Amino acid sequence: MKRILGLLTAGLLLTGCGTADTQDGESTSGPTKVRLQLQWFVQAQFAGYIAALDKGFYKAEGLDVEILEGGVDIVPQTVLAQNRADYAISWVPKALASREQGAQITNVGQIFQRSGTYQVSFADSGIKTPADLKGKKVGNWGFGNEYELFAAMTKAGLDPGEDVQLVQQQFDMQALLQGDIDAAQAMSYNEYAQLLEAENPKTGELYKPEDFTVLDWNEVGTSMLQDAIWASTSRLEDKTYQDTTVKFLKASMKGWMYCRDNAAECRDLVVAKGSKLGASHQLWQTVESNKLVWPSPKGIGYIDETDWKRTVQLSLETKNADGQTVLTKEPEGLAYTNEYVEKALAGLAGEDTKGESYKPEAVTLEPGGK
Repeated sequence: MKRILGLLTAGLLLTGCGTADTQDGESTSGPTKVRLQLQWFVQAQFAGYIAALDKGFYKAEGLDVEILEGGVDIVPQTVLAQNRADYAISWVPKALASREQGAQITNVGQIFQRSGTYQVSFADSGIKTPADLKGKKVGNWGFGNEYELFAAMTKAGLDPGEDVQLVQQQFDMQALLQGDIDAAQAMSYNEYAQLLEAENPKTGELYKPEDFTVLDWNEVGTSMLQDAIWASTSRLEDKTYQDTTVKFLKASMKGWMYCRDNAAECRDLVVAKGSKLGASHQLWQTVESNKLVWPSPKGIGYIDETDWKRTVQLSLETKNADGQTVLTKEPEGLAYTNEYVEKALAGLAGEDTKGESYKPEAVTLEPGGK
């Protein structure tokens, strides 16, 4: 989840991702090779894709999927636009900004139905609402992760460039724990858990949720769509790529459905992939990621028009510290489509693709996330 790196050039060399398919899903020359670019390091944020690979859901669709790990300097939508991947996972506002700069990409599956971004402060800080951030040291990661925070401050009548002291935050919670900042950015499935895995020096025990105040952008009203599956717009004109997209979505959906119902096993799959985070932390992350997926009122992956329009509008209105907005105009062309999601959902008829009865399990965190 990093900064968009410059303007993308048009006319990228695009190739197909397989050969003609037979009825059983296998191509005439073997499985269709597919490269999926993650937007960060391997962790349970991507558990559904890892499960789809390890449990054979991709293979059952005739796909030979390679999962490409993300990192500090990897911009997934750029990797996709440059044809170094066939699909990519990226937050919608970041990808839309890349589209405005020339990336020919289309959202074909909105896996996370809600935002997982928090702004967290100590309970005794006096920060209860975004308006209370005025005059405070406010941490954020930048690189496009700050859009919801800036939207919330703008909604509260604050100027992000003048009314708060913005602090470049590392991808951990040490600055908050050490008192260097008053409010820290955190993902519900990762950094927030790091706080609850840390020892409270006043009690000698782990911190508890009541020790903190959480600003949840879903509740504030400035949430933006996050993890989505992006495809190449140009290649969607090709029938083979269209068919592959449906198969890839279907198998990925099955992976997330499996992780909804088998969180502990999916945690183990992620840990086995070499995650640097411990087992208890990864179980927390699996469950919290599931909360962002389930329930999916119209079926997993479906792109809700209201949520899309809110994300676009916030991107058009929200200014950063330099007074620049995320987008300067409405997205042009095929920015998103539910065509392939609907076909994938039809292929999963009879299965629980909405998760309306999903109840997240309780997770006990260990010191340091072990």
